Order: sequence, then structure tokens, then C-alpha cells
Amino acid sequence: MRTVEWHQNQVRMIDQKRIPWELALVDLPDFQAVAHAITDMTVRGAPAIGASAAFGMALAARQSNAETVAALLTDLQTAAQVLKDARPTAVNLAWAVDQMMKMAANGHYTHPDGVRDALLNEAQRIADADVAINQRMGANGAVLIQDGDTVLHHCNTGALATVDYGTALGVIRAAWESGKRFHVLLDETRPRLQGSRLSAWELEQLGISYDILPDTAAGYYMQKGEIKLVLVGADRITANGDVANKIGTYQIAVLAKENGIPFYSVAPTSTVDLSLATGAEIPIEERNKDEVLTPYGNPIVPPHFHARNPAFDVTPNRYLAGIVTENGIARPPFSDSLRRAVAGAQV
Repeated sequence: MRTVEWHQNQVRMIDQKRIPWELALVDLPDFQAVAHAITDMTVRGAPAIGASAAFGMALAARQSNAETVAALLTDLQTAAQVLKDARPTAVNLAWAVDQMMKMAANGHYTHPDGVRDALLNEAQRIADADVAINQRMGANGAVLIQDGDTVLHHCNTGALATVDYGTALGVIRAAWESGKRFHVLLDETRPRLQGSRLSAWELEQLGISYDILPDTAAGYYMQKGEIKLVLVGADRITANGDVANKIGTYQIAVLAKENGIPFYSVAPTSTVDLSLATGAEIPIEERNKDEVLTPYGNPIVPPHFHARNPAFDVTPNRYLAGIVTENGIARPPFSDSLRRAVAGAQV
């Protein structure tokens, strides 16, 4: 089952807010609903968000009553901005929307129906490509895991974070499917608990050995010598190899460096933003404080208490041993290896 797909002229996706208690699907009839699903994290994970936005653009083209290509492009520009604003940090979202706009505006179409058909085909191509790319990343990164290892993972980067298969959890999955046997420690990943809710659910389905950890326990197991490797995803990677990822990633990277543990990010080249020189330029989304004070509607402190809720942090490139992409493992200096990976060269 894919995390997001086109179904009967709507966008169908797994409702990730209801996992692990229920595997439920939602059908979204318009691009506004897709944007809301991205904002409220019905769908999350940079590649999954990108594919969702692409299908959202295909929906927008069908919603429009435009009778000329020019009028349709105007409507699509409006939809593009709404979708891009849904979550600002993950570059895959903007990348996918821009791909769709480029397809719509390429001048090959004399009738809006031609644009509508082309956009749906392009969205489907983006979704299919994501699956193939994830499987290539999995194969590239599986060599990092050895029999008997304990691997630390943060947030959720599996099939749920992508169209299918996964990025960092895709590496774990590929290594397991190759016959290696190892153990995975999953940070719970507060405040939305993507590790304990989603990653644990996925590893349950795959039969992979795991334990959930409080976010604050990673350093303890590093210091004991249990953790041999850290794998995380990415929501945006800058030209120098700085990585924006789920909040808490930076502190794990620092602890890994202190304890001599290799730390890798796993992400498709669509997550690499060569237009940004360093991580200092990445916009960091700050979400509603209620996610901290009343997670999933369950108050843990009085509602008038104060809180801050950054969704991501930035890990400087000096903490990374490498970045696993579909074109191989990019290693320092990242300014060179990432540029080659994005250009399609093997690294």
C-alpha cells in the first residue's frame, strides 16, 4: 500500500495521525484539502509531502474551470503558493510543485485539458520515481549495517514518510531483507512521537527487532557502547552538507561525534537545495505550542503554561560521516560530492 496515490480523481493517503491504532485512508477532493493534510500532518515526511503536493497540483488543474491554458496557469499559480505555504522547511514540497508548474508552462499545450492530463502523468511519475529512488538508496546504504549492530534511528523515515519503502528506514529494511540481523533503537521523537508511533509500527510489520527509547536516552546507550551507527532522514540539505531534520537530530549528531559513532543522513537528491549555501539559510517551521502542551489532545500541563515548538533543527556538516543518496554515499567535502550526486553522477 502506498502512502499517497491517485484514486478515482481524488488524492488518497494514509492518515498518519491514526497510526498505530488504526490503518485508515482519507480521500481528498481538492488541493486545499491536500494543503491542510500536509499542514496538520495527516501526511508527513519530505518525499511523501512532495508527492502529495504533486497530486495536489493535478487536483488543482481539474478543479479549475479555465477554458484557456493562460487562465489555467493563473489558477495553478494560486494553488502552487497555497501548497508551498503548507510546510516551509521540507524542500521536496517546493521542488515537486515547481516541477508541476514547469510541466504546465512548457508551451506544448494548446488546450487546458492537455495540461490537466500532463500534470496527472507527471504527478504519477514523481510518485513512481520516489519508490525506485528509495530502493536504490536502501541498497546503497545497506552496506553500512553489519550483523549484530545496534542502529539508532530518529523520527520516521520509512514507507510512511515516502510514497513507499523509505529513506533511512529504507536502508534498515534493505539490510534486513538482505539477510543481516541487527537491532534498532527508535527515539520516540517528541512532541508528535513519530518514532514510537510510526517507526515502531513499520518495524512491527517488517519483523525487524527494535526498542523505543525516550529521546533523552540516546546518549546513555552511546556511552555504553551499544550503538554502532546512527541513521536519520532529512527535510532539506544545503550545498555544503548541512542537514535540516526533525527536531532533536542535532543533539544526537553531537553525541554521536563525542562517542565516535558514524552518523549518516539518508535522502534523495530532490532534498538537496543547492541554492542555499549553509543551514543558516533554511527556514525552520515553528508549530503550535499545543503539540507540546496537549499532545494528541491529551493535556500534560495546565493550558496556560508557555511552550515553544520548533519542528526541525540543523545539523552542521562536520557531524556527518556521509549522506546516502540514490546515486551513492556522498562524503566530505559535501560541496563537491553533493553537487555531483544532484547532477546524476555516482558518488
